[in-house]
Amino acid sequence: MAVREILIAPDPRLKLNARRVDKVDATVRQLMDDMLETMRQARGIGLAAVQVGVSERVVIAELPKPEEGQEPHPGAGKLFVVVNPELVRRSAELEEGLEGCLSVPGLVGQVERHRSVVVKGLDVSGRRIRVRADGLLARVLQHEIDHCDGILFIDRIDDPEKLWPVEEERNRSIGAE
Repeated sequence: MAVREILIAPDPRLKLNARRVDKVDATVRQLMDDMLETMRQARGIGLAAVQVGVSERVVIAELPKPEEGQEPHPGAGKLFVVVNPELVRRSAELEEGLEGCLSVPGLVGQVERHRSVVVKGLDVSGRRIRVRADGLLARVLQHEIDHCDGILFIDRIDDPEKLWPVEEERNRSIGAE
């Protein structure tokens, strides 16, 4: 495994539509391993191959395990790897939530997403899978699939009041102004 460089906006490669993976082979599995190491080293919870300069439809997500006394997110502590991810079902219920991105460092914002989704694709062995996701996992999968389509979370924010620097978010969370 190797840590790869994460592309930073406005790198034009982040705006391209990624191509489908024809076959999950050793090269794709190596990419997955590298993505996982890169994401963990960067302290992220999701990553798309396009973010490391590979224009292929591969996404990973790994929600953190809850700290003691916290309610766990569904899917927390489990690694999700999806090749050729496709949203096949979306809840009618939408919710706004805080997002950041390893390719857009220093900014966070409120983004509206579907509360739950079903994603189909291939697993690390090339077998067909379906992932049913709610809450944070659903948000992360939608965010990463957006990367495959050349969409950044900041592209989904139409109100500048819903985007702010990370330091400001830290202050908001502790009640400072």
